[in-house]
Amino acid sequence: MPPLYRKSKLLRRSRVFRGSFSLWRPRLVFWCGALAIGLISVAFAELADISQKAFAAVTTSGRWSFLLPLVITPAGFVLSAYLAAKLFPNSQGSGIPQAIAARHLHDEADRTRLLSLRIAGGKILLTVLGLFSGASIGREGPTVQVGASIMLAVARFGGMAQARGLILAGSAAGIAAAFNTPLAGIVFAIEEMSRTYESRSNGLVLTAVILSGLAALGLSGSYNYFGSTSVAPMNMADWSLVLICGVGGGALGAGFSGLALHIGQRVRRWAQPQPLKRMLCLAGGCGLAIAVIGIASGGNTFGTGYEQARGAVEGQALPLFFFAEKLLASFLSMMSGIPGGIFAPSLAVGAGFGSTIGTLIGSSIALSAILGMTGYFAGVVQAPMTAFVIIFEMTGDHEAMIPIMAVSMIGYVTSRFLSREPLYHGLSRVFIAAAIRARRAAEKASHQEEPAH
Repeated sequence: MPPLYRKSKLLRRSRVFRGSFSLWRPRLVFWCGALAIGLISVAFAELADISQKAFAAVTTSGRWSFLLPLVITPAGFVLSAYLAAKLFPNSQGSGIPQAIAARHLHDEADRTRLLSLRIAGGKILLTVLGLFSGASIGREGPTVQVGASIMLAVARFGGMAQARGLILAGSAAGIAAAFNTPLAGIVFAIEEMSRTYESRSNGLVLTAVILSGLAALGLSGSYNYFGSTSVAPMNMADWSLVLICGVGGGALGAGFSGLALHIGQRVRRWAQPQPLKRMLCLAGGCGLAIAVIGIASGGNTFGTGYEQARGAVEGQALPLFFFAEKLLASFLSMMSGIPGGIFAPSLAVGAGFGSTIGTLIGSSIALSAILGMTGYFAGVVQAPMTAFVIIFEMTGDHEAMIPIMAVSMIGYVTSRFLSREPLYHGLSRVFIAAAIRARRAAEKASHQEEPAH
């Protein structure tokens, strides 16, 4: 075979290989990103558990240690708010509004202000700090922002143009891995993140959920978030819970979300002259109030509320006013401006509300807690399918499938009647406006510098 022919053949093969690699490179980067979301979600969960246990150990180790939250909680809140403002801007709050806002922005720089690997790292660090300080926050909402940030980075590194679809996929993978609820992750992406079905993104979402779920399963194994439960309505008192938890939970959730949007707007106006100083004062004040509530409740309102919610799902009645104390602690944590989600605290509030109703009318505590969670959660997020699927997957209660669906729908309708704007979408507009203002300020500054060159 002539040397020239062999050289030409090798050249053609190398071109085919390069073309094949360029075709597969985006897919490989995407798969690695989805796996990373699962791994990081599990690590995040472990860090969150360790921080909560450390706070509990410190505040229960001595005779007067129960008073330590009066110092630790305000100081932790101020430090978290300061770091969020100075080092990790746009990491405040749940993280879901930032992911929703990024999908509505068309400029890559605007999206990067809300979703980046730097923000993802800061979100994890500051959420863990908040839990160590006794904040009534969760890690599930922050996991959505972390997942969306990883997928936006995938879009850049892999040269993929589907940024909006990748953000959706990262958000779904975050929810799926955080709760071990793959179906809820998919429904959440469709109903809450996009508010519509996007057929072009369904492959990305499904693949991301599968891979992140496999990574999480490999580390944590298969489990139900609240364990396996099998309770069903047995009498009229149990069936009355469907209406009471649906209407009551939906109204309570609407009150929380409506008040959060209204007070949040007033807080932003109040903070305008000196935003950093005033927000740090607010964070410290909220932290002190949360410490007082936590001490008064015997420590029940500190942290995510997972243990209390799981106990109620297992049939252990919670204190009658736990749901009100937890709701107030969660609201103050949200208003403080520190990073942290409301998913887990909302489940605890709902479980507490259901437990109280079940105690008062003499029905099953386990069933009451499950339906209370469903009604309140549907009222807060105004996403009935997500509420039904996520509660169903977390409890595995096949016996109460129809009651859970009914409560979810009643809670949603009640909430929509009382509060027309969904919480996460209302908050997302704040981040959209802030990102646009930042871009315009940067463009104005660059135009002013041009004559100098």
